Amino acid sequence: MNFQQADLFEPIRAAYEAGGTLSNADLYKRLATDDVIPEGALLERIPVGKAGDLHNPMLRKIRWAQQSLRRLGLLEKVPGERGVWRSTKESRGDLTPAPPRAILLGFSTKLGLALWGDCKDVFSQITEPVHCVITSPPYPIAKGRAYGAVSEVEYVDFICHALEPVVRRLAAGACVALNLTNDVFLKGTPLRSMFKERLVLAVHSRLGLNKLEEACWVDSTKAPGPIAWASKERFLLHTGYEPILIFTNSDKPLFANNQRVLLPHSAQHLKLIAKGGEARTGSYGDGANRIRPGAFSRPTAGKIPTNVLSFPHRCRSQDEVRKFVNREGLPNHGATFPLALAKFLVEYLSEAGQLVVDPFSGWFTTALAAELTGRRWIGCEKMLQYIEGARRRFFDCDGYLEDYLLAA
Repeated sequence: MNFQQADLFEPIRAAYEAGGTLSNADLYKRLATDDVIPEGALLERIPVGKAGDLHNPMLRKIRWAQQSLRRLGLLEKVPGERGVWRSTKESRGDLTPAPPRAILLGFSTKLGLALWGDCKDVFSQITEPVHCVITSPPYPIAKGRAYGAVSEVEYVDFICHALEPVVRRLAAGACVALNLTNDVFLKGTPLRSMFKERLVLAVHSRLGLNKLEEACWVDSTKAPGPIAWASKERFLLHTGYEPILIFTNSDKPLFANNQRVLLPHSAQHLKLIAKGGEARTGSYGDGANRIRPGAFSRPTAGKIPTNVLSFPHRCRSQDEVRKFVNREGLPNHGATFPLALAKFLVEYLSEAGQLVVDPFSGWFTTALAAELTGRRWIGCEKMLQYIEGARRRFFDCDGYLEDYLLAA
């Protein structure tokens, strides 16, 4: 059985986090018991270097993994003890941010890569043209989630800095879709923040992108709110949608194509086509809209969706991954993005075989949508435990491989 050094990275990390403090001898025994290393591997000796001194290759690989874990701040030697190490985390439920400039491979499939690292570091290293960006970045909310918070004042700079490396890699005609919140308020008032408007202008002036579309994602299952200003003070209507801003670096041609996301015609429209279209003549809106005999008679593959998109927040795919992380003792990601909406955007904004990326992957929903629709993908996530949880969604994908490979 052939092992690469990176194959041992995650099993060794997991062994220390499960066992606390371990001597090297205890670690070797655990790895052998868990079938991570083959029986007898620690007894093998081969000549190494010019002198041909005999060394055990498996021990060298284990020590390499230990040093890599220590460099990443995940492992430390126990002071005063020889050959005794311990995890720097008290439990696997803690969130472990990627160290600066470190990029590791969390898992991969035949179509994509899940990378542990800061998006600015990851996409500064990517040289391949990117055809589509679909992401739901952290919201500028007052009470930050477990993975951190960005203030409303800092938000525009935060998003522009994060997107800058990937925008430099965009192929001509590519699109960038950002799912944002619509409900950020000036402190102590029902007045909505203008961060979204400032962001649109900054993306244009600083990143050179133009606004192509603004879709409204309507979620019928969304909880009522904002409680203070809608239910108590009665100033506002209840929240019902989130904006999805779509930008592009070109005017035309674009990779976006509504023909890939056509909806079925209604029964009434199909009857209209079958009888040869309209039989009447009409003029509406001061002549802006006219109907002539024979209009709507040509059969088409379906109807073009409106930019009001209705998708429930909850989906089966997310329910499954939540059950998985609960069983594994991993933290749940506080933000969600339905797979059906991600698939719609992936198919609308990219062609099969193109590269789709997500700088803030979270549950890797955009990556899964790309995988299921035959697009290549790169997703990066700053918190290691979210990658551990998201991998459950890719177990059945072609070429699935778990690995933690030091890349920078």
